[in-house]
Parts: sequence; C-alpha cells; structure tokens
Amino acid sequence: MNQTINDLKTRRSIRKFKDEQISDEDLKIILETGTYAPTGRGAQSPKIVVIQDEETIKELSAWNRSFFPVEVPDDLDPFYGAKTLLIVLADSEMPTWVEDGASVLTVLVNAAHAVGVGSCWIHRARDEFASPKGKELLKEWGIPERYEGIGHVVLGYPDMEAPEPLPRKEDYIHFVD
Repeated sequence: MNQTINDLKTRRSIRKFKDEQISDEDLKIILETGTYAPTGRGAQSPKIVVIQDEETIKELSAWNRSFFPVEVPDDLDPFYGAKTLLIVLADSEMPTWVEDGASVLTVLVNAAHAVGVGSCWIHRARDEFASPKGKELLKEWGIPERYEGIGHVVLGYPDMEAPEPLPRKEDYIHFVD
C-alpha cells in the first residue's frame, strides 16, 4: 500500500504521551507540512501558535477545561500531559477561515503520525479566543483580533498503543447515478 494512504488510514488520536519533549527536527517537519495545507484561494489565512513552556500549557489546559459543556474534575487535563501544544487560528475576514483552519489541523495530525509523533485534535479554541482573555492573548502575541480559534493539536511521543479503528459505517459513501 502507498505510504501516504497507509499513514492516513492508520493515524489515531493519542491521549497518553511519554514525559519527553518532541525533537526540534520532528516539530519543524510537522509545522512546515502544516503550512502546505490547502486553503481557500491559496490565501494561507491560518496561523499556527507553538507553545512548549510547561507552565503555559498547564494554564491553557485549565482554561480549555473551563469551556467544557459539563462540569469536569479539576485534575482532568484536556491536553493529556503533552509537552507541545499547537493552536490554530484563522483570519475571520476570509470567507473560508473555518475550513482553512480545519485543513491545517488535519494536515498537522497526519504529518505528526508520519514522523512517529502522537497527536490529538482538541476543541474549544473558538470559544477560548472569542472570550476577553482570548482577545488579550492575541494582543499579547501580536496577532490581530480578527483571528479566531479553530482548534488545538497536542503533540508527543505516544505512551500507549494506537487504538483500533472503529468499523466504517455502511452508508459512509453514497453514489448518485
């Protein structure tokens, strides 16, 4: 089987990571590949924010947890102890900003798998960066306020076996004659 097809079919969300930072080389490959994600009109509207500071990740994890739709334990870590956090934002003035950001997230998780790095796409970035704190962070980071949160990707070396895929549903593909 073609390696790209195999990588796409075998990638799984990883929710347990080794207590080590990913290499700079792996990170560089993942990030560079993410910049090649398809975007509307090739406008490249997203931005990828990279965070590897442990305290900042813990703070952002607690913030993310506060946006869960149900009450969760204070010790629940929505970033699963990952040592690298990517936040994908996109320029909301572009008509395809949501799709552009989702495209980048998809490429990031697949690029991570291709180089042996585990990943998980984490939600609630839209809520986070629509909040006053989110707008303050954008300002602090030098990113225009028109950028909206699309999602997070946590990265690390897997400390678990990749889960088995769920069976594909019967009516996933529908041909029209």
